[in-house]
Amino acid sequence: MSEKEEYVLYRYTPSIAAAAVVISVFAILTGLHTYRMIRTKLWFCVPFTIGGAFELIGYIGRAVGHSSPSSLVPFIIQSLFVLVAPALFAATIYMTLGRLIRAVHAESLSVVRVSWLTKLFVCGDVFTFFIQGGGGGIMASHDPDKVKLGENIILGGLFLQIIIFGLFVVASIIFHVRLQKRPTREAYAGDVKWQKMLWVLYAVSAIILVRNIFRVVEYLGGNAGPLLRVEWPIYVFDALLMAATMTIWFAGYPTLIRPAKSLSSDSESGMQLPVSDRGLSTK
Repeated sequence: MSEKEEYVLYRYTPSIAAAAVVISVFAILTGLHTYRMIRTKLWFCVPFTIGGAFELIGYIGRAVGHSSPSSLVPFIIQSLFVLVAPALFAATIYMTLGRLIRAVHAESLSVVRVSWLTKLFVCGDVFTFFIQGGGGGIMASHDPDKVKLGENIILGGLFLQIIIFGLFVVASIIFHVRLQKRPTREAYAGDVKWQKMLWVLYAVSAIILVRNIFRVVEYLGGNAGPLLRVEWPIYVFDALLMAATMTIWFAGYPTLIRPAKSLSSDSESGMQLPVSDRGLSTK
């Protein structure tokens, strides 16, 4: 951002029509995820569902910005909530890998000890969440110097998130290759749809990585950069990609890593999961 360039909230009037469509999409997707999470009792999907709610709240703030483009509060809401929502998606994605590894009893094939795998990635994710949130809070001051500082902090958080995601994908691929070469009895039996779940993890991770790269380019351009002079990029490279992430995750829900007999028992009789599978649902 040039020192002489005035900082403005929007360099266009936010589209109420575009915001309304996206609000409807995220409302539907968040509702579906909430229903499925409660029905399956997969409580580690809570962060993912909250991420959907964050997207919804963020675009409501953007819709308000249509009639109040100079109002700071709705701008902060849309900026912060849309910015940090993918970090919440990532938390559930990271936790899923550890549960998948345990589901096929392949702990010895993990590149990192499974007891540390989830902790390392989730802690890193939480760290990036607070870095980006803190940077967004600093930018809310509307002071040109602090805005630049806030942008740099957010960039740091985004770069760190990209690195963590990259390491996660590498760890997933190494585990995938090892399990294909030395399948465990549980993996070979096919009751746990571990390969499908891994491809779901790859898909949503790739989408979020593309989105994060877009946000890095956006912030590198500054407040007066080309990506902030028009509105369509945030809908194409953020809203659309995050809606795709939620859709793919719903289609490939982590019930894939429950044995089939456990699923049928849980859904048909409403009985509690067998002891061997309880860890997949709550811990």
